[in-house]
Amino acid sequence: MAIELLSGRILAPNFGNSIYVWGGVITVFMLALALGYLSGGQFSRYDPTLRRLALLLVFGAITTIPVMLFGDWILEWIFDLIQDPRYGSLLSATALFFIPTAIAGMVSPYAVRLLVSDSQLSGHFAGLLYFSSTFGSAAGTIATSFYLVLYFEINQILTGLIGISLILGLLAIFTETSTHAPRPPA
Repeated sequence: MAIELLSGRILAPNFGNSIYVWGGVITVFMLALALGYLSGGQFSRYDPTLRRLALLLVFGAITTIPVMLFGDWILEWIFDLIQDPRYGSLLSATALFFIPTAIAGMVSPYAVRLLVSDSQLSGHFAGLLYFSSTFGSAAGTIATSFYLVLYFEINQILTGLIGISLILGLLAIFTETSTHAPRPPA
């Protein structure tokens, strides 16, 4: 949600901050999440591991980096092609945010698969995970819109969000590696 909120500010210099822009942003994020949920569920069927979940977090973070590096250039290029805020913002949001958001969407269904070992508890774990995810999104929305944007530049906030995903991903990789390390002979 923090990146979705920031996307409106990122697109505003080129396309404004109208309902058209927000309609395009929300549409792109919802479609990317839907595709991510579907893909994450499919991906979880094939030898699910904590390492693969961690790699999703790392890959999602890496695919957000071009927003900071090339975002202004991409927005100017698209604006030169399409100045209509409806279609320009839709294409811009797709170009900048579709892939990272789809990858982020893959995380929850993949995590549910890792949590569920007994099918009778699948609903419980799915509900717990989606509660945590939605609660975290609400907290991220408030933190970003009420505080972070007042004290930090957009790229600083993006860097922080990317850093958090990278740290969580790397921690999960090292946690799984250490739990599967061969034990010394007794």
